[in-house]
Amino acid sequence: MSATTTAGVTRIKRKEARGLASAEFEKFATLVASLSEAEWATETDCVGWDVRKMVLHVLGSADAQASPLVFLHQLRHGLRLNKEIDSHHWVDGLNELQIRERTDLSNAEVITQLQAVGAKAVKGRFGTPLPMRYTPVPFGDPIGWKPVNYLLEVGFTRDVWAHRVDIHAVIGRPMELEAGHDDRLVADIVGEWAEVHGEPFELHLTGPAGGTFSQGQGGEHVELDALTFIRTLSGRLAGDGVMSHELPL
Repeated sequence: MSATTTAGVTRIKRKEARGLASAEFEKFATLVASLSEAEWATETDCVGWDVRKMVLHVLGSADAQASPLVFLHQLRHGLRLNKEIDSHHWVDGLNELQIRERTDLSNAEVITQLQAVGAKAVKGRFGTPLPMRYTPVPFGDPIGWKPVNYLLEVGFTRDVWAHRVDIHAVIGRPMELEAGHDDRLVADIVGEWAEVHGEPFELHLTGPAGGTFSQGQGGEHVELDALTFIRTLSGRLAGDGVMSHELPL
């Protein structure tokens, strides 16, 4: 397979982004509906979160994407929670609120709500008025400031997808990977990651979601499974060399 320079990676644009967002909500809801009682209680690589808490976060985030009023509620009360919890980023309080406010839901109710909210969340995100899409938001290092549109088009979808990866990693079931979906998310992430750190590399990602990428000349050669690559970038696994450059997902 010939290498794709990261400059040649076709980044995800608005029309494709909407389709990927819809499909990912469906895939996540299908996974959650298949969880056993033991799997719901399995601890994940996100400290303090078992699978159930991770799912409640995804549900709460989707509720906010679907409704501006819910988003404002979460922003107002979630930011206050940062003073109470061991917060490392301003979104930590929002995540905590999403979980707390849905703790009393049964697993069956969570499944039902997830199945219903995906389409509403996508409609809400992609119906955001144009001026608001370009309001700058601080994401912290290494991303810096990005317009809200970064969240709407790729950030929220990456979050759901990365948590689907997280869940499969700890329940021990292989993740079904679909051409045109998972590989597109991986390639887009590689493109941004390379742009952020700027170092030369040769990267061969194995598996159905993988590909071969390069940047510059004489860089480090890295070969690993595509999902392991994603888990390393997101800080779930430790990385060294060029793989020490994280990209929050």
